[in-house]
Amino acid sequence: MVYAFAFLLSLAIMLVITPELRKIAYKIDYVEKPKQENTRKIHKEAKPYLAAVGIFTVFWIVYFLFSKELTTKTIWIFISSCLIFLVGMIDDWVKIRGGDLKAWPKMMIQVLACILVYAGGVQFIGFTNPFNGGYILLPTMLQAILTVVWIFGVTTVINFTDGMDGLAGGVSCISAFTLFIVACGKGNANAALMGIILVGVCLGYVRYNKFPAKILMGDAGATFLGFMLAIISLDGAFKQATIISIFIPILALGLPIFDNLYVMYMRMKQGKPLYVGDTSQVHFRLVQNGLTQKQAVQVLYLVSMCLNLSAIILFMLKI
Repeated sequence: MVYAFAFLLSLAIMLVITPELRKIAYKIDYVEKPKQENTRKIHKEAKPYLAAVGIFTVFWIVYFLFSKELTTKTIWIFISSCLIFLVGMIDDWVKIRGGDLKAWPKMMIQVLACILVYAGGVQFIGFTNPFNGGYILLPTMLQAILTVVWIFGVTTVINFTDGMDGLAGGVSCISAFTLFIVACGKGNANAALMGIILVGVCLGYVRYNKFPAKILMGDAGATFLGFMLAIISLDGAFKQATIISIFIPILALGLPIFDNLYVMYMRMKQGKPLYVGDTSQVHFRLVQNGLTQKQAVQVLYLVSMCLNLSAIILFMLKI
């Protein structure tokens, strides 16, 4: 019942405040005015931002309302997510004003946030050998590297997925629901609570972000969603994982992960910078091959659901 109430409250608040944030965005001119020559921008008309403010605040308000304990780990997660959110808001503000925030400063702050989460206790420390039941504890340095790379990587790929109306929010919603189920199955109440709140927040946002979008979340919202999905998967899915079940969170986040691995491979092959955006993501390729934006997003929802269903089946097999 706690999970049900947390879900319903996060969904309800997002549905109520998002139209108000849209009005505020227009009032303070927090509106993206895309350049017509930018081929990565699907919107050729001005679109209001500020949905990220709702996503961030609703998530944490509902979490603190329903969480039964306030641990040091939670405090570090909150502080780190604030860093992710703030650098995203700065990036969005610079873009709205026609500028471009350099990639390296933003990356350094994001990596710092990942390190703080690791220091706070969200860690990938090892896995269970399914053949003899023995636990394989990884060296401390490898634990730190894998944890930071995972959190930073998921944060980045969700941000890169935010290229069409309803896409990043919908895919994040599907992944969050799978991670909620896995966390429940593993008895991790905290990760499960975070997961189900994220489902409610994403559903409320997608209601206004589906094609044609009435509001956008920008980098601040997309990076926050990716950051929290990475943490939930580490804390709720990777814990007590076996060699095989490690693939559960990878499948749950499979669409953005696999697509962006392919994009990175193609950019390296063509000698292009990895962190500079282009139109090589799968949603752009689908549109270039004749699908409408709405059809492309629906296809990717279906692919994401299939990958997440595979993750749930793998979890149920208890391998």
